[in-house]
Amino acid sequence: MSGGAPKGGAAAKTMPRPPRKPAKILAAGTAHKPPNNLAAKSASNPASNTVGNSAVTKAGLHPRNRHRTRYDFARLVAGSSELARFVAPNAYGDATIDFADPRAVKALNRAILLCDYGVAGWDIPSGYLCPPIPGRADYLHYLADLLAEAGGGVLPPGEAVRVLDVGTGANCIYPLLGRREYGWTFVGSDIDARALASAQRILDANPALGAGIELRRQSDPEALFGGVLRAGEYFDLTMCNPPFHASLAEAQAGSRRKWRNLGKAAGNERGGAAARLNFGGQGAELCCPGGEAAFVQRMIEESRRYADRCLWFTTLLSKAASLPQVRAALGRSSVQASRTIAMAQGQKQSRIVAWTFLDPAARAAWRARRTAAA
Repeated sequence: MSGGAPKGGAAAKTMPRPPRKPAKILAAGTAHKPPNNLAAKSASNPASNTVGNSAVTKAGLHPRNRHRTRYDFARLVAGSSELARFVAPNAYGDATIDFADPRAVKALNRAILLCDYGVAGWDIPSGYLCPPIPGRADYLHYLADLLAEAGGGVLPPGEAVRVLDVGTGANCIYPLLGRREYGWTFVGSDIDARALASAQRILDANPALGAGIELRRQSDPEALFGGVLRAGEYFDLTMCNPPFHASLAEAQAGSRRKWRNLGKAAGNERGGAAARLNFGGQGAELCCPGGEAAFVQRMIEESRRYADRCLWFTTLLSKAASLPQVRAALGRSSVQASRTIAMAQGQKQSRIVAWTFLDPAARAAWRARRTAAA
């Protein structure tokens, strides 16, 4: 988890201004054509990952996700040459990488962030979580839909939307993507000073993006919002990718399952470097006592103290088995409304859980105030 200091640094590509007029956003769960301005943006910077002459759409991703077709490795290599040494044809003759190789995954992420989002100099320390970008982008797109509910499908102008990313990590991925896609402003918090330093280096390399992102250190390992939220501070959204596992042993067992699915079981059983998750992760990123169910229950309980300071509290939830405990915690907390939003990336199924302590009239008033302040 991460927090930090004001940004500055080397030159980077200038981030386009958020639209002056509100952008039309699809309601959550719809599968209609993207709004015109977002469709135009996608056309100008396509994720046109093709095999031969035909695009292959990835099932389950949000309609506005740039990564709904296969990665165009020729385009990515042209933009980030370091990726070239990891790209090779698979058994069907299609270009790909070895997703069991953490070096290849990091190089792919760096190329995607540079070519599709204009993020320069992205890097993370060895062993830290290397996020799968399509799934991370999906979380943000569904949050945009959630915000749009109160406005007839229209999202408030980007700079007016403030988001708290609880546990932003060394990769700072949600603020980077959310700033680029929607122009939102972010506070990223974390307990890990090294992770925050990594995130700050990324922001220093991208001052146009970093101008709307602040990092803060969470000094209390038992708190999620306390010590980060300042007096009189309000957020439209909070988001979090919680540690999924209850112990390091459970995380390692999950790693072994992933390696078997990747056809790497023999190497994994030997342990050592081969036993690491291809997407990495430090202990606090992967596990906590009680796993994600306990973590999210603690988040719900603490959120009650800040009921009028945030429009929607949200978190990812990886395991369907965690839902009954989380829903029970929401019931005990007397929330006014909650949402469970299904997400999928390939065979991986996950969900967003969102809740608010504001009734419909209070949510409408919040929306009116935020739009007027834009």
